Amino acid sequence: MTDAMPQTTAATPPGSTPPADAPLIEISNLSLYYGHAKALKDVSLSIRERVVTAFIGPSGCGKSTLLRCLNRMNDLIDGVRIEGSVKIGGHDIYASDVDVIELRKRVGMVFQKSNPFPKSIYDNVAYGLRIQGVGSRSELDAAVEQSLHNAALWDEVKDRLHSSALGLSGGQQQRLCIARAIAVRPEIILMDEPASALDPIATSRVEDLILELKKDFTIVIVTHNMQQATRISDDTAFFYMGELIESGSTQKIFTNPKQKRTEDYVTGRFG
Repeated sequence: MTDAMPQTTAATPPGSTPPADAPLIEISNLSLYYGHAKALKDVSLSIRERVVTAFIGPSGCGKSTLLRCLNRMNDLIDGVRIEGSVKIGGHDIYASDVDVIELRKRVGMVFQKSNPFPKSIYDNVAYGLRIQGVGSRSELDAAVEQSLHNAALWDEVKDRLHSSALGLSGGQQQRLCIARAIAVRPEIILMDEPASALDPIATSRVEDLILELKKDFTIVIVTHNMQQATRISDDTAFFYMGELIESGSTQKIFTNPKQKRTEDYVTGRFG
């Protein structure tokens, strides 16, 4: 019996039909502690499938900490304790039978600072596939080309696939990291301020890419940039001091929020 997570996408018995509007990710009463310090406080949030959900809030409010809960990256930090549950496709990813390696195949991540491996462009994209046991050159070639196309990078690098990825510009390196993440065909892509270190032109390209990728992937993005959140996200969740203050459609959060703290933040009164 494998420990891999089931590939179902809803919390329903085998053979039954999940509700059409069932969220892909369900976070329930989640609290996270670094030692005795409580970094997340009883967060409950549903995240829809194949939309872009933005986490916003001032520095240190818990956005990135919550993001890392979705693929258990916080497991790598000493002294972390988690209460509550995170379900993906109805399955609690913190259950004892979950294979974390399998989880991270399903939930890819793109970091704030582009982190290409000191390898060729081709080998960067093929890396995860090789780890999964894909050895066929033709299969790797096809997957690398498709992933680079999907990351809007193919035309820029197709003639230098075997050159070092470190020779790419910052914006190209970040799109390469996105290509690497999507090559293994995850269901979900987590992005932690993926454009914060990029110039406006490179940022625009990454944002266009995110809008294209949501046709095939569920995307959760942490951003400090309010304009970016309004441009690319469908849903927004606002965090403050470890608490989820308000969530909903991006349009509603930015034009008609329920909470005064949300209004103060999105209008620039603090943060």
